[in-house]
Amino acid sequence: MRTSRISQETSRIINATSASPQTRRSTRSSVAKYSHSPATRNDPPSAGAQDVSDIEDAIPSRKRKRETPRTPLKQFPCNTTTAVKTETEQSSLAPSKDRKIRKPARHVKNEETGEVEIHPPNDWAEVYAVVKEMRLTGVARNAAVDTMGCERLAEKGIDPKIKRYQTLTALMLSSQTKDTTNALAMARLQKELPAHKEGAPVGLNLENILSVDPKLLNELIWAVGFHNNKTKYIKAAAEILRDHWNGDIPDTIEGLMSLPGVGPKMAYLCMSGAWGRTEGIGVDVHVHRITNLWGWNKTKGPEDTRLALQEWLPKELWHEINWLLVGFGQAVCLAVGRKCGDCELGLKGLCKSADRSKVAVGRKMREEKIKKDEEGNVIEKKETVKVEEVTIDFPINAAPDFEVPVEGTSEPPVCKELVKEEETADMEDIPNIPDHQVKKPTRRSRT
Repeated sequence: MRTSRISQETSRIINATSASPQTRRSTRSSVAKYSHSPATRNDPPSAGAQDVSDIEDAIPSRKRKRETPRTPLKQFPCNTTTAVKTETEQSSLAPSKDRKIRKPARHVKNEETGEVEIHPPNDWAEVYAVVKEMRLTGVARNAAVDTMGCERLAEKGIDPKIKRYQTLTALMLSSQTKDTTNALAMARLQKELPAHKEGAPVGLNLENILSVDPKLLNELIWAVGFHNNKTKYIKAAAEILRDHWNGDIPDTIEGLMSLPGVGPKMAYLCMSGAWGRTEGIGVDVHVHRITNLWGWNKTKGPEDTRLALQEWLPKELWHEINWLLVGFGQAVCLAVGRKCGDCELGLKGLCKSADRSKVAVGRKMREEKIKKDEEGNVIEKKETVKVEEVTIDFPINAAPDFEVPVEGTSEPPVCKELVKEEETADMEDIPNIPDHQVKKPTRRSRT
């Protein structure tokens, strides 16, 4: 319906426009018939225009929406300028101007001479002095190495030749073993090793080691780590000392390292402790681990650490640094559970590997609370002191008369009895314990 009407109206418009075949110029009067205003009475109607309607009447118009002018919410003057704030963000990894940059030991070529020079770490002297103060009077004093180190386990008042051999034996037993356990093994050898012949003294000497049965020797030192291998090394080294060194220990690094079970660390420590000559640094796991934590060197093993330290460390400190860092590693900078809150290096910001949370707690515990009156005089001064319980490692199979020396006490404490649970737990941690030493629990048979 709608479509037919539109078509009819369209045809009517076409007929109306094509009514005059001749084309003439459009004048004002000729287009008056299309005007919106109605025709006046005086204007006569033209021929053929009776049925013609306006084009706007022929095509239905659509209502347009009234366009309302938009008014801006806020008008700004033309000369307004917008200021943009720019900020420069600095990386937190970049050190500040006041912060010290710690550099490890490095090789630097001298431009004037052309020679390569060894530059030590920039703050090594300060770190060394702080650690030494802790070892002497601070939290790292009275470490196990101070009383039970290998250099202190040889008997006093004996022949120097036998004393040197005991120092070498203590070093061979110390590998992968705590100082307390090593002290126990040495004490048993010095008191229970049978004499090589009737009438000879009992104890640790070369002749008794040569004649002792390997099984008995293994039982005497079973508490130390890798005691089976160490039994073989001690017996083989004793034969070499008898055949090639006239019953004494070698007096050279090469000679000591030629013995089975003796490495560079043992050789340099034995040379210092037995012969009194310091020819190198004895680097163990403590020295290797701590110097890498400080950033003094970046090495993969103890031998690489020894070579790196000997390049720049003054020679007068070669013997002392082992005692210094071993005790520091035993008391403060442990391999697991470091006590950064008690360490002066961490509190003073000298250790880059310190645990910041532990250091923050340690600083708070050392804060002093001072009360003053109106005139400024100190009325009360309180200092927070951290009390720490000190435990001493004692071997599980200690002899009844074995004593652990403790510095600062007139009579060292003596272990009188052992707890059964602790003894069982410690035995489980030691591999290859002789069968007669283990107490096997009896099982009840099911009925």
